[in-house]
Amino acid sequence: MGDGQVAHEPGAAWFNEVARFLGPAYLRNAFTKGTEPEVEFLVDALGLTAGQRVLDVGCGPGRHALALARRGIVVTGIDASPDFVRLARDAAAVEGLDTTFGVLDVRELAYHGEFDAAICLCQGGFGLLGGRDEVDVFGRMVRAVRPGGGLAVSAFHAPFAIRHLEAGETFDPATGVLHEVATVRNERGEEQEFDLWTTCFTVRELELLAATAGVALDGIYGVAPGRYRLAPPDLDAPELLLVGRCGN
Repeated sequence: MGDGQVAHEPGAAWFNEVARFLGPAYLRNAFTKGTEPEVEFLVDALGLTAGQRVLDVGCGPGRHALALARRGIVVTGIDASPDFVRLARDAAAVEGLDTTFGVLDVRELAYHGEFDAAICLCQGGFGLLGGRDEVDVFGRMVRAVRPGGGLAVSAFHAPFAIRHLEAGETFDPATGVLHEVATVRNERGEEQEFDLWTTCFTVRELELLAATAGVALDGIYGVAPGRYRLAPPDLDAPELLLVGRCGN
């Protein structure tokens, strides 16, 4: 396999196998420990208040959705993984939170102006599409939000990924997809290798997506898990965070 070549194409819901194997062990990953500061930033940046409705696209086991619901926000979370949706529902039920979780591929989002804001974080669906469906899915997220409502989308930063490409990883310049083989461990301590494909973006690409979908940008920031901030992107920022307002 030469440089820049992806080993093979991911299936439509390739991450479901990873989610099924990981289960609740997903929440042991270090990047999940920054949920509270991430949500604090988003509540402020999007101007969210109790009683508003938020759509969490690619919600996983619901860590952001649950944190928002604890603040009195009414959250709908969707994810392609039945295993992750089950974890989110169970956690919400224990706390009696006002949430709705459903199994849905992000390519099938069909809401129209039903939410005050939409979030899609930690490559939650948007970054796992193989580099071809992102324009359509971005538009679907925007259409789900009322005019003037907020939008926050995080994405892997392509310059960072290329700069820090590790042995065994490849980056496909045609699609912006980073491919790696990762060893993951489940709740029982069992380990298994999985192919992972993550679509990476430049700031300019996100700007063009926003312009095409009619999103007025507040900014595109250079961030890291647990460290969302109003900082310009640089080559040391592993992720980008787009924050904006959906058009009429």
